[in-house]
Amino acid sequence: MTSKTEQAAAEALGYEQARDELIEVVRRLETGGTTLEESLALWERGEELARVCRRRLDGARARLDAALAEEETGAEDAGETDQ
Repeated sequence: MTSKTEQAAAEALGYEQARDELIEVVRRLETGGTTLEESLALWERGEELARVCRRRLDGARARLDAALAEEETGAEDAGETDQ
């Protein structure tokens, strides 16, 4: 199981760092040659990294949606004053 310290460390990673580490974890799992215990630890790390990536992407999507909504509201307000 992943410790609280490891989870906090994963959360501190930026998207690109988490993605790159996740790619490496997947590569190592696909290559094989690890013990069952090592494979389980890699799997758990991969799951945590995938959650970090998903949260980062969800946050980016929310920021983009908010910016687009703000821009749309601003354009509507500008259009109303032109009439």
